[in-house]
Amino acid sequence: MTEDTLLSGRVRLAQPRHGFRAAVDPVLLAAFVPARAGDAVLELGCGSGAAFLCLATRVPGITVTALERDASLAELATRNAAANGVAATVLTGDLRAAALPEVAHGFANPPFWSGGTPSPDAARRQASHEQAVLADWVSALGRAVRRRGTASLILPASRFAEAACHLRGAGFGAVVLCPLWPRAGVAAKRVLLRAVKGGRGPDVVLPGLALHEGASWSVAADAVLRDGAALPVGPEFAR
Repeated sequence: MTEDTLLSGRVRLAQPRHGFRAAVDPVLLAAFVPARAGDAVLELGCGSGAAFLCLATRVPGITVTALERDASLAELATRNAAANGVAATVLTGDLRAAALPEVAHGFANPPFWSGGTPSPDAARRQASHEQAVLADWVSALGRAVRRRGTASLILPASRFAEAACHLRGAGFGAVVLCPLWPRAGVAAKRVLLRAVKGGRGPDVVLPGLALHEGASWSVAADAVLRDGAALPVGPEFAR
């Protein structure tokens, strides 16, 4: 194990030294969830807990439930939650069959490779190569998220249309797309998607976020990754 930090030290994260390790994706995902104090939230495939810990740090007072297939990672996420003073219920199970609570917001960073050569490392292989397919992840979010609640995903840009289609099939609408560019003028490699359960509003493409300026994080990315700022919300949540 290693002892790492996120959000400039506000989140302490123990995670395996080898295998899949949290990078910027869970931090960006947590910044995109429009939760407010008092909301119940659910993370699918929480790993060591990086995303829900970042969200709970930004929005104190939420009720956190997380689901993780790997029992050892679920136990680690529980320990990380306790170390950060976050009350979280971490369940172990397969999202295709697990009983899930009703929540205001659900979110996930699903394994995204459906083909290619899997990593020889079992943990990295489980985290990056699909076992449950993307439709299964979205279906699970659809079972848990209440009407007018939201589902949020971070995915490779090449899969945003597929994900939007599955979200509509699970009863979500008013899809919001936030491109994540490595730097200005470069095609996005990752995107954030959010949709509203039962939403009928128009789809929206947000201005997006350029992650780097030169060799450093951009000012906007730095505010999210270091200071814990929220990413922009769509018109459904503008106040």
